[in-house]
Amino acid sequence: MKRRKFIKKVALGAASISMPLVLPSGRLFASSGSAMADHVVFVAFAGGVRQQESVLQRYLLDSQSYSSEGNIMYNLLNGNAPTDKIVFGTDGVVDGDTPIPQILSQTLETQGTTFKEMVSSHAGHYGGLNSLLTGNYQYTQGLKSKSQTPTIFEYVRRHLGIPASKVWYIGNGIGNSIPLLDYSIHPDYGSQYGANFLAPTITFGDDGFKHLKNAKVYHPEEELSPMYKMKYFLDNVWYSQGKSMPDIGNTDEEKYEIKEFFKDMFEKTEQGNIAHPPVSGGELNAIGYACEVMKRFKPKLTVVYLSSVDSCHSNFTSYLSSLHRADHGVGHLWDYIQNNIPEMAGNTAIVLAPEQGRNLEPNNIVDANGFKGYDHSDANTRRVFGMMAGPGIQSNISIGSEGNAVGDLLNITPTIAEILGFKQDVINTGLVATNNSLFDLM
Repeated sequence: MKRRKFIKKVALGAASISMPLVLPSGRLFASSGSAMADHVVFVAFAGGVRQQESVLQRYLLDSQSYSSEGNIMYNLLNGNAPTDKIVFGTDGVVDGDTPIPQILSQTLETQGTTFKEMVSSHAGHYGGLNSLLTGNYQYTQGLKSKSQTPTIFEYVRRHLGIPASKVWYIGNGIGNSIPLLDYSIHPDYGSQYGANFLAPTITFGDDGFKHLKNAKVYHPEEELSPMYKMKYFLDNVWYSQGKSMPDIGNTDEEKYEIKEFFKDMFEKTEQGNIAHPPVSGGELNAIGYACEVMKRFKPKLTVVYLSSVDSCHSNFTSYLSSLHRADHGVGHLWDYIQNNIPEMAGNTAIVLAPEQGRNLEPNNIVDANGFKGYDHSDANTRRVFGMMAGPGIQSNISIGSEGNAVGDLLNITPTIAEILGFKQDVINTGLVATNNSLFDLM
């Protein structure tokens, strides 16, 4: 093989960094319904969110025996912010007394439909995320294992004939089996219909800059050592799957475009030009890179996984701050779509839900403010909320209430399918636990 041709092929292959298997696909069935929107962004508002501090807006009232209550998620929810004992802002862990300014002029609650009380039957993060992305509870599904039933990524790609460059799964890390849900092991679906998984804090972190930044093409005979170092890095990124990265089947055009995207992201990261929220850092950086992915690829489906609120186990103050910051990140994401991506503005729907709640009673771990932490194991953990907004979705509608749950995390997968116009195709597979989307419960 001529050296020039070899280099071109290797360069194209390098584009698959941090991506699962991507193959060309053709539509399996004709779409069974009319799409409400051309694009869906699903935010897994994960890590375990208590109803009390989120949708019920009780702040410290039902957690730390202080009378202070109010709304710390004012991009998502209507309601006034707390006026005293402010610790959820940005000026330090103990004295975070500067709340982040609101981004959206109208909350997502005003723009769309809110399910104020829904059900999650899982008390674990991975089981809950499984439910959100597959429409199944899969109680026997273990950690470090891929889903046994198809994910929404696979349904979108197979039934709508969508190439992998139009389906993205963006996580704020690679722990807790997060990357495992990019595709399932179901024999009728699987990796050939998987999503592009990107963990920006890993790919564009220190190791990424060390091994990947310049996208250098190594000569296999003269520079084996750097190649093996890159292989070690990639294997380490995918260690949570217990195996090396699967084979990639991108078209040459897709590989080249993804490679160019990565090169651009390394440059923009160095220059500080990533589309991060006004307050960034931590998992909010995943939001910034999600904005960049959408601007570049205009995906049919983008899933963003956030989980910093999991600090609630041992640091309730950090949990409040993370909840407030996640609201800020979602506000930025929605605002960015409407004002910076013309191809998606006005024809994108957003859906969000936590994968589980948290306990009613605290544990005995106390943070620097004297606030007790909360685990996830009791009946209160089953209590979650959900929201959706965008074309065809009723605005300013509230469904369900405390003591009157309407909806289940199982309904999320059919809901995304209905928005994209192929819900019946998903139901016809017999692989989801419910035929109802959230629209059917209204």
